Amino acid sequence: MNSKNIFNDKKSKIDFEKVKSEYIFKKIFANIKKYIILRILNYNIKLQKRLNITIDDYKESCKLHSSIEIELMLVNNKYDKFINIPNKEKEYYHIYFDNSKEEIKRNYIKEKEKVKLIKIIINHQIKSFYGLFDSCKCISSIMFKRFYRTNITNMSYMFFECSYLKEINLSNFITDNVTDMSGMFMECSSLKELNLSNFNTNNVTNMRYMFYGCSSLRELNLSNFNIKNVTNMKYIFDGCSIDLINLIKKKYKDFRFIINKY
Repeated sequence: MNSKNIFNDKKSKIDFEKVKSEYIFKKIFANIKKYIILRILNYNIKLQKRLNITIDDYKESCKLHSSIEIELMLVNNKYDKFINIPNKEKEYYHIYFDNSKEEIKRNYIKEKEKVKLIKIIINHQIKSFYGLFDSCKCISSIMFKRFYRTNITNMSYMFFECSYLKEINLSNFITDNVTDMSGMFMECSSLKELNLSNFNTNNVTNMRYMFYGCSSLRELNLSNFNIKNVTNMKYIFDGCSIDLINLIKKKYKDFRFIINKY
């Protein structure tokens, strides 16, 4: 039984009949937490041989499991940059156009290319999303399809000036260790609704300019926001509509003192 049989997330069924040991069944298949499996395989050479798997195989599987997968839908007839990747981190970003199997090693669309969908897979080494989609005005929709990671600490200016962005799905987002959300959605002027109910903001200290200039925003779900540790909330809702300001005042009492000037 090779590593693909065990760790391929795309398989809907695993052939348990090939695993004769009750110990393996309980520890590997019933308890699928990756760090536990790693611990078992790391100190059990016999088990590695029995399953025809090595620690290196397992680590590769962990990279896939812990990566972040994003899908971008693009504005029609627009060509431009669609992501900002620091040069030192290029090897950790894997980009595919229109479900192609060929990996693209650039962060812009050529003028004659007719691309509608971009898939981005980001390896677990990345710890900051600062300015990830800053000024990427060719994006109409962003969906985070997979997000197993908890090591991201900085999401400041992540979607800054995505002025054509109309839809963003953050239901799989994990923000447990994020400390900086300043300018995160700043100048996303086409967004009409934003559901952040799954955001954990317990460790966030900076929300300055977070929704600044979101002039079309009418629905904003902040139901689970904890702002007790936030020290900077200047201009967080500046440039937003009066309707949104009134909605926030009515639904979220913790924000009232921030926006009482309205």
